[in-house]
Amino acid sequence: MTRGRFITLEGGEGAGKSTQRAALATALRAGGLEVVETREPGGSDGAEAIRDLLLTGGADRWSPRAEALLFAAARADHLERTIRPALDRGAWVLSDRFLDSSRAYQGAGELTDADILALHRIGSADFFPDRTLVLMLPETEAEARAKARDGESTDRIGGRDRAFHRRVADVFARLANEEPARVRAIDASGEAGLVTARLLDALADLLP
Repeated sequence: MTRGRFITLEGGEGAGKSTQRAALATALRAGGLEVVETREPGGSDGAEAIRDLLLTGGADRWSPRAEALLFAAARADHLERTIRPALDRGAWVLSDRFLDSSRAYQGAGELTDADILALHRIGSADFFPDRTLVLMLPETEAEARAKARDGESTDRIGGRDRAFHRRVADVFARLANEEPARVRAIDASGEAGLVTARLLDALADLLP
């Protein structure tokens, strides 16, 4: 049996990851593929329990190091319980966020990218996606979309200040530039169907 493919959608708040994951899954299923849709933090019973810990409470609920460890633990369970079994049976797995979100959100402050990669090596044995699609939007458009989606109610990470989210966007752009074989920057502006077409183009070399 042919192993499936693991595809991750990344980007800042309001980039349209969840919408595009669903649209991409529909397109791939129409082509005859089994597709599993998942998310981070979450995607397995253990990881969903950790998600509640990570995204609720005050901004200072967790130190940067504790937060990074929790994300790594959730990812390890997600990978073991959901992602690997699906890939082993030949399914394609589409995840709304994975390791590169930790690199952008937790690895651009007190911790370094090397720290996040070390945690990933310990927790998830250096497992990387086959392709990472980073949805890129101008800052003002991303903010408007996030506000339309969430109103005044944001989680403890999404609600951080503009300077933090600007650093996150910079890291995603850097990853796309430094790791072009795996990470592709996708223009997320315009009509949703056009964005989905761009995503499919960026996966063309992996499709059966």
